[in-house]
Amino acid sequence: MKENNQQPIWTKSFISISITQFLVFIAFYTLLTTLPIYVINNLGGSNTDAGLVVTVMLIAAIIARPFSANLLDYIGKKKGLVLSVAIFTATSFLYIWIDQFTSLLLLRFFHGLSFGVITTATGAIAADIIPPTRRGAGLGYFAMAMNLAVVVGPFIGLTLLQFASFQTLFIVLSIFMIAGVISSILVHVPKNGAVIDKSAKFKFSFSDLIEIKALPIALISSLVSLAYASILSFISVYSNSIGLATTASYFFLVFAIIMLISRPYLGRAFDSHGPKFVILPCLFIFAIGLVLLSFTSTAWMLLVSAGLIGLGYGTLLPSFQSMAIQASPSSRSGHATATFFVCYDSGIAIGSVVWGVVVAAFGFQNLYILCALLVLVVMVIFNLHQAKSTNPKQEKKEAYRGVSDNS
Repeated sequence: MKENNQQPIWTKSFISISITQFLVFIAFYTLLTTLPIYVINNLGGSNTDAGLVVTVMLIAAIIARPFSANLLDYIGKKKGLVLSVAIFTATSFLYIWIDQFTSLLLLRFFHGLSFGVITTATGAIAADIIPPTRRGAGLGYFAMAMNLAVVVGPFIGLTLLQFASFQTLFIVLSIFMIAGVISSILVHVPKNGAVIDKSAKFKFSFSDLIEIKALPIALISSLVSLAYASILSFISVYSNSIGLATTASYFFLVFAIIMLISRPYLGRAFDSHGPKFVILPCLFIFAIGLVLLSFTSTAWMLLVSAGLIGLGYGTLLPSFQSMAIQASPSSRSGHATATFFVCYDSGIAIGSVVWGVVVAAFGFQNLYILCALLVLVVMVIFNLHQAKSTNPKQEKKEAYRGVSDNS
């Protein structure tokens, strides 16, 4: 056990897969922030149209993910990664010539399909690369690539548009993605993750598309992402409504800084003490951050709530993903990753719609109070899940063991 704990996380392949993830999510979040502006100002669309370009890509990714696990099994994770990143890159170039809203929607859908395959492949490969006994810490570091892109992507997009056209922005993102293709080629998938099983491929029963063992924790994560959708979709609008539009630009910066500072300790704590030791306190801190956000009236309150949410929520995504992979056979890491993100993305997509109705009826303060209550309910559900799935002695052993079905 001690020898396993000395296995390094930051290998060439881990750095390469993290860079690939970072570049893909920079493109994703940059377009997420800027395309609504493009639709309204350049294509003459409405606010509803602007929302559609975001929703269509997310729906396509959700559709693609269950099938992407089978695809990765059939052609191999490495080949699937490189191919999907190449298609994502080619699609990014096509934005340069789009001048019709309908064409843009079609392009967003196809972009979402490749995005769904990429994020399944990167998550599964990262789980294969990271030493099993350090999976909590490793997936935490890997998740930072996505969380940092939340800050870097919108910053690049909104800053560049002050000096250049949308076409220039699309060219810059395409160049980033060429670097992403190169980075994906440098990834080496270990043997346990590189095996191609061509038996029973293209069966489309529920168990072929979804990893049953990962489903309970994936469903719990969907409730957390449902609450987080209130931040992702409405923090800028809420900040404007309370006169803190300028401070809102620093919200995700503080979020990312606190997450980066806390990540190493919490990742090690997950591996050494088990998931409950980390997840229950982080859920509570997330809830406190949402409550503070609901009562925010000054800049410092907004930034403190950002720090609390970054500390709480920023740890939950990699922790739940690690649990979903640990609960599944190592040969099904792709399916476990796909199952996790199908549920997670569904929570974001549903929340973006449901919370809009709640805001219209009850206001932002009640929205964030309701989301805090939802997170507290998740604490109870997660505690019951842990009590039912493992006894106290097994729980800590599972955290150390990781996925060891090949041994």
